[in-house]
Amino acid sequence: MPTIDIASRVYAHTWKLDPIVRSLLDTDFYKLLMLQMIWGLYPEVTTTFSLVNRSKRVRLADEIDIDELREQLEYARTLKLTKKEMIWLAGNSFAGRKHIFEPEFLNWLSNYQLPEFELKEVDGQFDLSFHGTWAEVSLWEIPALAIIAELRSRAALKSLGPFTLDVIYARAKAKMWEKVERLQELPDLMISDFGTRRRHSYLWQRWCVEALKEGLGNKLTGTSNVLLAMDTDLEAVGTNAHELPMVLAALARSDNELRDAPYRVLLDWRHYYGGNLLVVLPDSFGTAAFLRDAPDWVANWTGFRPDSAPPIPGGEQIIEWWKEKGVDPREKLLIFSDGLDIDSIQETYRHFHGRVRMAFGWGTNLTNDFRGCAPSPMPGLDPMSIVCKVTEANGRPAVKLSDNPEKAIGEPGEIERYIKLFGNSGRVEQPVLV
Repeated sequence: MPTIDIASRVYAHTWKLDPIVRSLLDTDFYKLLMLQMIWGLYPEVTTTFSLVNRSKRVRLADEIDIDELREQLEYARTLKLTKKEMIWLAGNSFAGRKHIFEPEFLNWLSNYQLPEFELKEVDGQFDLSFHGTWAEVSLWEIPALAIIAELRSRAALKSLGPFTLDVIYARAKAKMWEKVERLQELPDLMISDFGTRRRHSYLWQRWCVEALKEGLGNKLTGTSNVLLAMDTDLEAVGTNAHELPMVLAALARSDNELRDAPYRVLLDWRHYYGGNLLVVLPDSFGTAAFLRDAPDWVANWTGFRPDSAPPIPGGEQIIEWWKEKGVDPREKLLIFSDGLDIDSIQETYRHFHGRVRMAFGWGTNLTNDFRGCAPSPMPGLDPMSIVCKVTEANGRPAVKLSDNPEKAIGEPGEIERYIKLFGNSGRVEQPVLV
């Protein structure tokens, strides 16, 4: 497949509406896996998802035109899955398993469209939220973030000429390829693209994925982006995310139900999936609390994805827990994915090599690293940390504690209530850059 001249395409953005999201498959694979479970088990639960800008220094509404944002969001609402996309979802194998999506779910999905949204500007930020049944609104998370991230990139590049754009993209390509060359030095590396949510643009993410495919060969295990997986003949990769325990915790009717919520999620997940998809995300309410109270059967799962603790301490904590449970860590899998870039990937790989199976999900620092590529400083090209998280379920507030208090989500009073219940052990503040 020939490479696209991205600089020329950026310069030639002359359409009245140049859609950022052109397919409902332009999302992360774990959203579809979770959606099937949500649709099957929790069809009546209502939720609200809300945009959260953790990079408070960035006044998004000053950089992005609210009317352009609304136009892009409205366009995304017109999308439906095509026959080709439905055939691929129904007939392809995922995680080594055929027919992972049930026919009844696919029939519902074939008629699905993104629901309405609420958008306004408040003090230089966007107040953007999505409310409805959990199955209806969950898929908004990824396209909403991708649209905002790309509109910000477009705004930063809008006034530049074709030669300046060509130089910027040439430098970004060289910077990314230097990272690929360093990754080539790691013999047993398993790495995948996790960069959809905060990418510079769709075209740039596609270029990065195709470059990784050529530069790393079989070391590239896939991409979380379902559309790119289909178009580039790669494995669609992913498991589950924080919204599952967050919603079940919000629905809890007692402290005991709240404590049990992270494990009830795993039982639900195991009902639908197995094998390589049995990966635990332990940090929603603190990894230390999760491991402290985890039933013994959790140790039999394929692996863990430590998401908000630094990778080496986080991995060591889980390895020690496996040993306490009489499990050989060399037979288990750790998936590292939080804010990774080339230095942390290399350091983590070398630290754990031979002690545990490893995989890396490379996100924002893969698909949105233009730092130092412009002729003069352009803050609008710097990556930022925006998320779209569930904030209430059935009218009750949702909470995420995280291993990093800077990533906590929820009303302050509710966060304190959760800390009293789960404890504060192992939670260490660290800057959130991406």
